[in-house]
Amino acid sequence: MSAQCETTAKKAAGAGMGFFERFLTAWVFLCIVVGIALGHFFTDAFQAIGGLEVAKVNLPVAALVWLMIIPMLLKVDLRALKGVTRHWRGVGVTLFVNWAVKPFSMALLGWLFIGGLFRPWLPAEQIDSYIAGLIILAAAPCTAMVFVWSHLSKGEPHFTLSQVALNDVIMVFAFAPVVGLLLGLSAITVPWATLLLSVLVYIVVPLVIANLWRNWLLKHEHGYLRLQKVLDRMHPVSLLALLATLVLLFGFQGEQIIQQPLIIALLAVPILIQVFFNSGLAYLLNRAVKSPHCVAGPSALIGASNFFELAVATAIALFGFQSGAALATVVGVLIEVPVMLMAVGVVNRTRDWYEARAGVVPHEQCCPADQHAHGGH
Repeated sequence: MSAQCETTAKKAAGAGMGFFERFLTAWVFLCIVVGIALGHFFTDAFQAIGGLEVAKVNLPVAALVWLMIIPMLLKVDLRALKGVTRHWRGVGVTLFVNWAVKPFSMALLGWLFIGGLFRPWLPAEQIDSYIAGLIILAAAPCTAMVFVWSHLSKGEPHFTLSQVALNDVIMVFAFAPVVGLLLGLSAITVPWATLLLSVLVYIVVPLVIANLWRNWLLKHEHGYLRLQKVLDRMHPVSLLALLATLVLLFGFQGEQIIQQPLIIALLAVPILIQVFFNSGLAYLLNRAVKSPHCVAGPSALIGASNFFELAVATAIALFGFQSGAALATVVGVLIEVPVMLMAVGVVNRTRDWYEARAGVVPHEQCCPADQHAHGGH
């Protein structure tokens, strides 16, 4: 392993949950309150913001999403793709769960709960939109907070880095077709032009910008130190952009939430089930194929978590600020952190059971302790 590769992996793994991440759920609740209040007292201003769009892509939201995504994508070294075969079993399991199971299982859960069991308690005109939001949420595998989850579960950093890089590349080509297919099966009209534009604006362009910026930083002397300083400075900007987006969202969704707070709880049910189902499936499949625990952990967490920044932006672009789809993706943000922390806890507590299977490489051989000794967020 080269020193450069090891440094990259350490930086990508991060140092753990910072202040904002640790209380992200609390910040989201605060955004709900602030957004609803501002939307109520400054309705005209919010309507004006909602009207600033080109080809149904809202410009203020696009700018905020770039501020969210680009700093996170700076952590991704696309050259890590050349090492993706090192843990090919874990990569195979993660790809299977991310692309062959999760979007389809979420669509099934959406049809079952939102379109069926919960239908009497939901506004009829928004049923299809809620299901669409859930599908969009599940079709975008997480590429940002995964570095935190991997670190907390003592995951193999090179696996996490290469898996995230691979997912980013796949999303460029697969996100729109998967979403379009499932929305079509849901009998929802697919605005293909807007969907493809969303992929370009929210995936391709930020990925290109981040990769060029990263390479430029690394060309200078002490490049990795320069990169880490930029990451440290941009990290709070990224989180503030996320919170600002949520304030805008709840400014438009406020009246609906006040009138029917039950909607939030009902939308959370299929999201919770799919997180536990997909993380458990990835974890058990990795054990079945004898992946090391330090690969199975991040594989399970990547398989369960969502790229909610992309999901929120895409839902807004396709269906609008005030849509059920936008609200459904926001509920995903609301429960992401506490649920993923629960999944991390399960992964860590079951390590002895996992490694009791014959043929599983012990954690100390897969991922030595010094790989987690340090690294910036």
